[in-house]
Amino acid sequence: MKVQVEIKGLEQVLATMLELPKDVRMKGARFAGRKGANLIRDAAIRNAQKIDDPQTAQAISKNIVVRFASRRFKRSGDIGFRVGVLGGSRIYAPTRENVRRGRAGKSHATAGSKDNPGGDTWYWRLVEFGTRRARAQPFMRPALENNIEPATAEFAKQLDAWLARHLRKTGGGS
Repeated sequence: MKVQVEIKGLEQVLATMLELPKDVRMKGARFAGRKGANLIRDAAIRNAQKIDDPQTAQAISKNIVVRFASRRFKRSGDIGFRVGVLGGSRIYAPTRENVRRGRAGKSHATAGSKDNPGGDTWYWRLVEFGTRRARAQPFMRPALENNIEPATAEFAKQLDAWLARHLRKTGGGS
């Protein structure tokens, strides 16, 4: 599920940002974007904790993370963040990079690693979307749906605060 958000009412902030060098603008947008994405991540963690089975070593809630969309940034220059679950699949996809590194078709090392503190939670999609035999117990989609407004408000607040700090630090100019 891909969601794009358009923020309105930031004309003053955007006008001030356009006076700054591009690298400085990107840093501020990335800072503010992560803060907004963290709100959605925290809601997803709370939702997943209700579903996680305390009797098992796997915990979906411990594997929910925010990642910068670096590939998107390199291609288009757009700042973006993904909120997702680590260990989202069992096998490396046959992408060009995975083939080059010799890992296409091989299994991810997920269970119990420091990168996946919640264990091997490859099955999270089955929980989120359900199967023929098991009803869906969504935890990611409601986190986004219920927090889109607070996340965009947090983004705007953090961007404004970052901009004020940067201008104070640099003396008001670029």
